[in-house]
Amino acid sequence: MSHQELSLTEQEQIRREKRSQLQEMGINPYPPQFEQSHHSIEVLENPDLVRAEESDTSPSVSIAGRIMARRIMGKAAFFHIQDSKGVIQVYIRRDDVGVELYNTVFKKLVDIGDIVGIRGFVFKTRTGEVTVHAEHFELLTKTLRPLPTPKEVENEQGEKITYDAFSDKELRYRQRYVDLIVNPEVKQTFIKRTKLVQSMRNFMNDHGYLEVETPILQPVYGGASARPFVTHHNTLDMDLYLRIANELYLKRLIVGGFDGVYEFSKDFRNEGLSRFHNPEFTQVELYVAYKDYEWMMAFTEQMIEKVAMELHGSTQVPVGKHMIEFKAPWPRIPMFEAILEHTGHDLSGKNLSELQAIAKELHIEIDDSFGIGKIIDEIFGTFVEPKLIQPTFITDYPVEMSPLTKKHRSKEGLVERFECICNGKEIANAYTELNDPVDQRERLEAQASLRAGGDDEAMAVDEDFLRALEFGMPPTAGIGIGIDRLSMIMTNSESIRDVLFFPQMKPE
Repeated sequence: MSHQELSLTEQEQIRREKRSQLQEMGINPYPPQFEQSHHSIEVLENPDLVRAEESDTSPSVSIAGRIMARRIMGKAAFFHIQDSKGVIQVYIRRDDVGVELYNTVFKKLVDIGDIVGIRGFVFKTRTGEVTVHAEHFELLTKTLRPLPTPKEVENEQGEKITYDAFSDKELRYRQRYVDLIVNPEVKQTFIKRTKLVQSMRNFMNDHGYLEVETPILQPVYGGASARPFVTHHNTLDMDLYLRIANELYLKRLIVGGFDGVYEFSKDFRNEGLSRFHNPEFTQVELYVAYKDYEWMMAFTEQMIEKVAMELHGSTQVPVGKHMIEFKAPWPRIPMFEAILEHTGHDLSGKNLSELQAIAKELHIEIDDSFGIGKIIDEIFGTFVEPKLIQPTFITDYPVEMSPLTKKHRSKEGLVERFECICNGKEIANAYTELNDPVDQRERLEAQASLRAGGDDEAMAVDEDFLRALEFGMPPTAGIGIGIDRLSMIMTNSESIRDVLFFPQMKPE
């Protein structure tokens, strides 16, 4: 007996025996296809399909789905099947489908969870429920594991109590396929996520920007401050990095003469797991020539306002206990002003030792590897970011925090950058892009010094990118928008895992 057979539950063993019995009867438990004419919702919403009486000649329908419940009454039975659009009732009689198929196959060898195909006509029961009367019944998939089926009972007070619901969050993330079957409302989150991406794609296409693809495996990682995942290419005998951002490749395309390029990209950062972090995540990055960060703010709020309208029919979106208003324009607050308002400290012009003293006073944990930019980022992330619920543009960051951003045209020591904060978290990061190759080299070399000092999130020097800038990149605005975090907001989801089909989990 194999290890798997030893570990099978009684139910799993019985289902395997049923599978064998079906095969012995000459029935394939896994036929290759079944022609569907309708989904459940199309049958339920089309009164023209319903037969008023036996002699009626309304067309027959062909539906398929998973058995979720059944009620056998001797020579006839009712059962419910669930397809991708909903649930519908089926009525089956021994006299219509045959004695063997009904008595042996349907009653004894078919289980809840099995996938079946039905052909028959539509009628209404005495209680008015639209039902398919099966004239043909076919097993399409024999399941070998029982579904976790919740049981609803009434207590003495008449209240309904549910037992054995598939509600354990960790189990639902690990077995998303089961989650989608027994908690079908979960599908709506992912359908909304897809509509969100389509809405943004259409908005950028309508502006004439080109969707492109850039490498995931990169010889030098860049475009963000993060630790990379490392892999090895055997033929070239060299290490490669999974991209942490696609910024530097998209900018190369602006150098090459494209006016506007964007990419929905899977990016990878070797960092901790949290309610807001998954090691692989999706963002869209957009770069537009001859524009600046002021233009990009207007573009961003218009695009996300459109997303809210298309998903919710309103610019107001409920998130937790808040109602978030996405109608443009959104507030714009310089970073140092926001920090001053929430901490009482003016950080502008402060040197490293002064910032270290302020961080200590504010009980921010830092170490010797923290440069000016990282300390300011920690203070902002602790005292300001969580309090920004309505979408807000935080602007004009210190130069030390922004190695790829053009210096501010009028404010010494700052750069032309904004982050969009919403529901207490950053959902977008944007720049007037740095296109001076000499300045860019100095900034990347300063990052390399931080890296040598122990900051493992500092950027590396990318010589090919610097060479591209030396051929000349026009003034450019760029942005990255986190699709997972924006999806959390637009679907009122508490965790990033709720908007990822298959989030990263510790091994079982």
